[in-house]
Amino acid sequence: PVKSLEVILAEDNKINQKVASIMLTKRGHKVTIAENGEEVLSLIARKSFDVILMDIQMPRMDGFEATRRIREKEKVTNKHIPIVAMTAHALKGDREKCLEAGMDDYVSKPVKKEELFKAIEQGE
Repeated sequence: PVKSLEVILAEDNKINQKVASIMLTKRGHKVTIAENGEEVLSLIARKSFDVILMDIQMPRMDGFEATRRIREKEKVTNKHIPIVAMTAHALKGDREKCLEAGMDDYVSKPVKKEELFKAIEQGE
């Protein structure tokens, strides 16, 4: 059995939210949806999460900026939260760009179940 994780799904597209949420909850994970990077920062300020699935392109604050701010805060708290980029950008170099930005892993959209589970459960 897989350990149930507290997951933030940072995704502004309603269909993608629904698809990913169903996959994750069927697997036994608890999902909290954030529509943009600002909401992610607000959520992690109030509660502890095991992993963040971070869309790159979101309104108000994108995934790169949200990740940068999270990593800055971690320098003070010394607590690391895994961030997995979820993006439709599947071009050569995009994975590296996400990892350089401080993300721990990368999955491309449309998300494949096995890839998603591997990315978020690897630390377990």
